Amino acid sequence: MSPPRRALESNFAARKRSTMEVLRRVAVYLAPYPWLAFGTVLAAVLSLLASFAFPKLTQFAIDEVIGQKQGQWLAPAMIGLLGAFLLRDVFNSARILINNQLEQNVIFDMRRAVYARLQRLPIGYFDQRATGDLLTRIIEDVNAVERVLIDGLEQGVVALFSVIGVAAFLFYMNPVLALVAMAPMPVLAGGALWYTLTAHRRYRRQREASSAMNALLMDNLQGIRQIKAFNRQGHEDDRFGQRAAAMRRAQLGIMRIWAIYGPSMGFAGAVGYALVLWVGGSFTIAGQMTSGELVGFLLFLHMFYAPIGQLHSLNQMLQSARAAGERVFDVLDAPPERQQQTRRRALSQPVRGAVVYDDVSFQYDAGPAGGGVHLPGVVNEAAPPSGAKPHVLKRISLQAQPGEMIALVGPTGAGKSSLVNLLPAFYEPTAGRILVDGQDISEVALASLREHISVVSQEPFLFNGTIRENIQYGKLAATEAELLVATRAANCHEFIQRLPHGFETAVGERGVKLSVGEKQRVSIARALLKNAPILILDEATASVDTATERLIQEALEHLMRGRTSFVIAHRLSTIRNADQILVLRHGEIVERGRHEALLQAGGLYARLAQIQSIATVEEGFGEMEMTS
Repeated sequence: MSPPRRALESNFAARKRSTMEVLRRVAVYLAPYPWLAFGTVLAAVLSLLASFAFPKLTQFAIDEVIGQKQGQWLAPAMIGLLGAFLLRDVFNSARILINNQLEQNVIFDMRRAVYARLQRLPIGYFDQRATGDLLTRIIEDVNAVERVLIDGLEQGVVALFSVIGVAAFLFYMNPVLALVAMAPMPVLAGGALWYTLTAHRRYRRQREASSAMNALLMDNLQGIRQIKAFNRQGHEDDRFGQRAAAMRRAQLGIMRIWAIYGPSMGFAGAVGYALVLWVGGSFTIAGQMTSGELVGFLLFLHMFYAPIGQLHSLNQMLQSARAAGERVFDVLDAPPERQQQTRRRALSQPVRGAVVYDDVSFQYDAGPAGGGVHLPGVVNEAAPPSGAKPHVLKRISLQAQPGEMIALVGPTGAGKSSLVNLLPAFYEPTAGRILVDGQDISEVALASLREHISVVSQEPFLFNGTIRENIQYGKLAATEAELLVATRAANCHEFIQRLPHGFETAVGERGVKLSVGEKQRVSIARALLKNAPILILDEATASVDTATERLIQEALEHLMRGRTSFVIAHRLSTIRNADQILVLRHGEIVERGRHEALLQAGGLYARLAQIQSIATVEEGFGEMEMTS
């Protein structure tokens, strides 16, 4: 099996769960709505009872009215029949209304539960899964699970009630014919058992194929500019065609089996009809029962076999829901970040911003590869290969006093982003500890820790909303005055005012309607509004022109003033005044000091300074790596 295939399958791996486990877990979502659930079943049962009048009234009309030529009873019989139909349909209408209310409530609760759990899962969970897969779980899989909960509850209860109740009627009316009607039951039961035992793998394959197709679709929509830039539309058409073909094969596999199973069960029921008509016809010819009794029995027999067919359809739905339920509950059962697992204290106030890394090491957990999610503010600089657990940081120790600027330089994969991503606990150290104002952050509630840390990444992420909404994300309750102060300090107020709708201008998905420099200044304004004492900054001027760089640099100076700042540096000009410069290579700090001292030391940093007259820091390191 090829590595991409292994990665794809590992992405959709789900713990195998029994049907009863899935049903038990799903039934929990009915608990808040007992009266709606009861009302749905009650209305369905009353509708069923009203329909029982049809066979008896038909028997009465044939034997007593038509057979005895008592025309005066024909109108009352028909009125009674219409009344029974009216009651059946009134109760059926009530069932639909109540059922829809219950259905939407349960979908809402389940979808909220899955989304809430996703929000509380660690970053590493998302590194190992495709966005489209998670979307499929929240939308399609939740719907599939909900259907068996709502439709299965209502239709299953009514079908079982019908089978038991009608069977009792049949044996009461004619025990011999009832026994004849039961002849196909071993075949029907055996078919249901076979389908139940074999269907799960087909439905699971279909859910995984759907998820894989959605994952590719999401990836392509996010990368549409790259697809067009490299003229790879045909290539992507082929890739999507492969995923869609896998989905088609999985769906056809289900349909082929159902095309045999469904009609076979229907034929078994038809055999029962034929046997009853054969034997019942013989009884009628012999005068042992009337024509009306035979017709009434046959009508009741229809009410017996129809819910059995419905139970077969519900079994199909149940197997689909089981496969979807595995995927939904894999999300709900995933261990959350540590603040949800243990009660932890908040950072002591006021937070000064003193940070200590004490002999910290870090390695990524082995996990599924392929389809990692891009996360705003998290730089996946050293994504681990599938199945590997590389040490990206080795015994890192540093101290940052409140208000100091700590600069991190080094080649790609040196561990710079991994180092700063440990501070807000996006990942947990595998050894050592990190202290903020003397408190071990492993003992601090994540909400409190992250409330006091701002992150500005090299590729700023903006939500698909207005400029105001994106800036106020830093402080949802910010006043207009606070908003203006932040935008002016971030050097973005002027360009915002020039936009057609000012602060209410929509930025588009991922801020596509703004330039790189404009997006960066908006993200800086957001960080200024948050006003956190600790700042993580991935050099924000690496991909802009000189004029824009100057505006961003001024905004960053406002942002870093009075804050403890960790700056991943790409240009030496931005870190000359840093209080400490840490030079990382292969996950270790190989040099540290101020700019002038490191130049005089004549080491790696000094060599970099010579190489980088125009190039970025990482370009310089790249050249050094090639010549060493």
